[in-house]
Amino acid sequence: MKRLNKVWTMLWSIALSTLIVQQASGVSENVGVRQIPAPSKERGINLDVTVWYPARSGGKSVTLGESVFFAGTPSMRDASISDGKFPLVLLSHGAGLAGSAQALSWIAVPLAKQGFVVAAPTHPGNTGANRSAAETMKLWLRPGDISETLNAMEKDTFFKEQLEYDEVGTLGLSMGGSTALAIAGARIDPKRLAGYCDTDALNPSLCEWVRQSGVDLHAMDLRSASRDNEDRRIRFVMAIDPSPVDVFDFKPFSQISVPVELVNLGQPGKIPLTAEASKIEKAIPNATYSTIVDASHYSMFAECKPGASEIAESENVGDPICMDGGGRARSEIHMQLINMVVAAFSRALKSNH
Repeated sequence: MKRLNKVWTMLWSIALSTLIVQQASGVSENVGVRQIPAPSKERGINLDVTVWYPARSGGKSVTLGESVFFAGTPSMRDASISDGKFPLVLLSHGAGLAGSAQALSWIAVPLAKQGFVVAAPTHPGNTGANRSAAETMKLWLRPGDISETLNAMEKDTFFKEQLEYDEVGTLGLSMGGSTALAIAGARIDPKRLAGYCDTDALNPSLCEWVRQSGVDLHAMDLRSASRDNEDRRIRFVMAIDPSPVDVFDFKPFSQISVPVELVNLGQPGKIPLTAEASKIEKAIPNATYSTIVDASHYSMFAECKPGASEIAESENVGDPICMDGGGRARSEIHMQLINMVVAAFSRALKSNH
């Protein structure tokens, strides 16, 4: 009955999302985008952070997130920020083809249109020319990137007067979802991480890349893997298909104090085990769980360009990056996801406005 009530609650939230969107403060058709550095002492570099925000007119039109496979989303580079006070959403991306902040423009821009500032670091080693299996698998470093992004946003003069620093949440997709859970207080079990790629049972695509790169997870220095990465400035966490959830120690989930919203993409029983979050929902005191049954893990990618599937096949990408759960276009699934995210963060961060 508890699960049924939560399903109905989510359906009701989706039904009301249009009303919530209309009532959200700071609604703006114009979205600005800026790049800011976030110094990371642990990484030894400045993180490249992309920030989307409600904007006035002006700026230079740019399209972010476009690739040979995926369509991009337009915004206005360095436009003036709108008047008002805005909650902050810290956004964490996944690995692989979606392994950059700008790959999530499709969800960041709609959030900015509804009165949120969205700040997303590109986690080092996850994408592009500097893609590294060894760096990608240092999962315990990712939450620090989010905390350093928040530190940089608190100091940035462009945003300082417009941000509600006591209204901060984290949104993560795929590996970013696990990052979001770690920010809330989830902790990695080093033994589980070391054995993650012993077989292809958990994540064949990722683990094939890890092996081809010559990375032995058992040989990695995992002494810091189990550390506590909780950031108490974060008031709410939403994780969509968090992966890999099976490297976490299960016990610390019961200590998470912030509200957590978990979403899986796919039919129960067919969701990849490494992203399956229903058991986690039972362990976290203040958590909700829902599914989009006609979506897939690849629904988190931007919309595919015509011919993208054929190009992916010819380049031996190996994953069905343009395949969803069947029945609906990715654009429709994205609209449902966007409505869910806007509704969730409006409830969590705008309830006192």
